[in-house]
Amino acid sequence: MRIIRPFLFLFAVIACLPLTQCTSSQVSLDYEPHPGQILPGPPNFTVGTFVNGRGEDANLLGTVRTPIGTPIERVYTAVPIEQMVSNAFAHALSARGMLATASPRYIIAGEVIDLYCQQVVHPHGYAQIRVTATDSTTGQIVFSKVYKGQRQSAAYRPGSGSPVPLLRNLTSRALQDTVDRSLDDPAFRNRTGSVPAGY
Repeated sequence: MRIIRPFLFLFAVIACLPLTQCTSSQVSLDYEPHPGQILPGPPNFTVGTFVNGRGEDANLLGTVRTPIGTPIERVYTAVPIEQMVSNAFAHALSARGMLATASPRYIIAGEVIDLYCQQVVHPHGYAQIRVTATDSTTGQIVFSKVYKGQRQSAAYRPGSGSPVPLLRNLTSRALQDTVDRSLDDPAFRNRTGSVPAGY
């Protein structure tokens, strides 16, 4: 036992070292509209509340891990995830000319089912959001659908710098893909009467 106990103690110390060295970073996500690639529409919308259905802390975006899965850095957002999603929809509606300045006909809201970044070998960003359009007068849901987006990069090379900026960019683009797919979905446009003339 005199030999085993020091060995077990040393093993426990070594096993805990990666955990004590786990750091954290804070990022923000962005929405960058690309003129000519988005479908315009009438200014009939405003943005309501998106709820956090991820089962995670509202500001935890993801984790950087070693190839064996040990967490070495956690990535957090400056504002709650659901607020970032609301902001992305507001920017997207504005870029399309669809954001109402007064008396909106529809309210865009929903649930953030998933939004995260992760790196084990490949940096990865993923988004899954339930988008709901509600008639602002009657409160009736006129459209609801789940949309997904994901982006992945080549394998990260240890020693090439922090992967956090790349993870932030991948997650921003995954979120933007999800938002764009929802607002440009023909089914959404038809149900809300938002198909512009000539389309």
